Amino acid sequence: MAARGQRSAKRRSGCFLVMFSGVKPDKRSKVKGITQLGSRSSSSSSHSSNSNTTRSNSSSGSGGSSSSSSNNKGGGCKSHSGSSSGSSSGSGSPPAGTPPHTQMASHESLNSESKSSSLNSKLGHESMTVRDGSRTLRPDEPPLVPGEQLEGTAREVTYLCPYVGPKKGTLSVTNYRLIFRSPETDPPFELEVPLGVVSRIEKVGGANTSRGENSYGIEIFCKDIRNLRFAHKQENHSRRMVTEKLLQYAFPASHKLPFFAFGYNEQYQERGWSVYEPIAELKRQGLPTESWRITRINEQYELCETYPAVWAVPAAASDNDLRNVAAFRSRGRIPVLSWIHPESQATITRCAQPLVGVSGKRSRDDEAYIQHIMDANAQSHKIFIMDARPSVNAVANKAKGGGYESEDAYQNAEVQFLDIHNIHVMRESLRKLQEVCYPHIDNSHWLSNLEATHWLDHIRCVLSGALRIADKVESHKTSVVVHCSDGWDRTAQLTALSMLMLDGYYRTIPGFAVLLEKEWLSFGHKFAQRVGHGDDRHQDADRSPVFLQFVDCVWQILKQFPHAFQFTEDMLITILDHLYSCLFGTFLYNSERERIEKEVKTKTVSLWSLILSNKADFENPLYSANTKHHVLFPRTSMRHLCLWDKYYCRWNPSMRQQEPVHIRYKELLHVKEQLEKHVDELRKELAARQTHDSPRVASAIV
Repeated sequence: MAARGQRSAKRRSGCFLVMFSGVKPDKRSKVKGITQLGSRSSSSSSHSSNSNTTRSNSSSGSGGSSSSSSNNKGGGCKSHSGSSSGSSSGSGSPPAGTPPHTQMASHESLNSESKSSSLNSKLGHESMTVRDGSRTLRPDEPPLVPGEQLEGTAREVTYLCPYVGPKKGTLSVTNYRLIFRSPETDPPFELEVPLGVVSRIEKVGGANTSRGENSYGIEIFCKDIRNLRFAHKQENHSRRMVTEKLLQYAFPASHKLPFFAFGYNEQYQERGWSVYEPIAELKRQGLPTESWRITRINEQYELCETYPAVWAVPAAASDNDLRNVAAFRSRGRIPVLSWIHPESQATITRCAQPLVGVSGKRSRDDEAYIQHIMDANAQSHKIFIMDARPSVNAVANKAKGGGYESEDAYQNAEVQFLDIHNIHVMRESLRKLQEVCYPHIDNSHWLSNLEATHWLDHIRCVLSGALRIADKVESHKTSVVVHCSDGWDRTAQLTALSMLMLDGYYRTIPGFAVLLEKEWLSFGHKFAQRVGHGDDRHQDADRSPVFLQFVDCVWQILKQFPHAFQFTEDMLITILDHLYSCLFGTFLYNSERERIEKEVKTKTVSLWSLILSNKADFENPLYSANTKHHVLFPRTSMRHLCLWDKYYCRWNPSMRQQEPVHIRYKELLHVKEQLEKHVDELRKELAARQTHDSPRVASAIV
């Protein structure tokens, strides 16, 4: 109770917004080349895993250096010296595993800064031999990351870049990446794409129908919005080999091959798999309490195969009650605790829809269970059930055996529908957004084209729903039950975002990792199906950008409260790039149970190993630790939302910032550290003076 009281004293509610115009980085600063996952934009300090890097020296488009994430290997075009000073994991001589910072710049400014990069001198254009293990690489072969193998090379291939035009070079395929290198420019132009980013591969032109130049080749459609096209010479017969290798290693699940993550053996200082421990996180929230207990009833995943092994449930509910409730909830996903307010004990619980059906079935056990959740919060005699779906969809689900809670059956409960559309609507919206952002942007019709995608409308709905949940818990001190249909898509978006608003711990770098591990990974968001990891069924109806949408919402909040987050948007982009890359085991498979069966924690590396080992590369210089006890209430009206162009438009060189913001961030962090030290010294000096100058107290004369 004492600890809770201290938190109460520090806790503040409110909406605060700090605008930062930014300071121009010192142009003399240079970024050392380090392996990274993909190309990044200069503005975004890209940090990435060694293996995924994309550079864009020249403003190469489709693959252009992405402003984005640190590990963008799926990234864009790079030119060794260009804006991307970071080396791709595949091609840099620096140790794999260190995050690179690929600087992105406009096409005109790329070459000017690149020549001083230490990466360029190592990746060089000289005909030096590079040893990869026991094999000597040819000068035109890329260095490989740990576990990577060169599977095939095609020469005299032309990359048809939509921004800088055709470039001739060598196309290499490994069991992890596609690598294109062109010696036509100085420094050489390079494009690297993790094969996990590939959605589909199509042959262009036929042997008897292709007559024009560059009309015969392959087109690669990527999950990160861009498309890549390569032209082959028919007489070289290289297209078949490249296509076969790409199909085999881009879609390992369809060819009964392991994901590359199981062969990647980079060593990091931090072990990311230990970042989240369910019991420790529940104890951090103050559990167990008189009203809530921790149970391992699902330790063998028998009660609910898509839920984690450890739950927090009302203490008044017995294990038998839990089994009865599971029988009445879709997929057995009963209401379990996600977050508890440190003062009011109001809670956020998550579940799936009740199996009401057309006949309007009832479950006394489920109704009593919801009552137990409400009773656990002594400050309120009401509970809100937030149904993420539009009311029409919820009613339609009754025909499929699902439905929603009736306020007549659930006493003291109020049901509210949040009008968030399903995965199919979101997939179509992203498809339209892709057409607007890539490869070219129609500036004269930008706003109308963007509006037609409805992407920001969906972002607004998700944010508004999360804000309503946070407001009920924080301002009204009422508990909230959240669900959609099955409780693993929209439900995860809402619970994670509301917890991000309510709890400053989740806005730190390790805390955000815990949030994703808890609300998304352990509670069974179907990453494998939604992303299509290693699967060639690109038209699968189960694919949807649910997690991308969530990260976009996080960015919208970060943009409004830049001082309340310990991390920058570069960490968000890095996470999204590795969502697709399959370099790490973090996002593989659909549930905690599947990851245990596949021994992911013992056979793969965690994405958090990369991020926590290079924590300084993702730190926000504007972060104030004082905001950790604040609640964020973001503005969710359309006029306060905007497109995350640093992510969606990063392949377009015209959208890249001219100067590397991540360099300036590092400088600001250094200045901040020096100022904090100076403040501490002054405080010590002041305390010493006060002690020295304190008046003497004479003893009383008796």
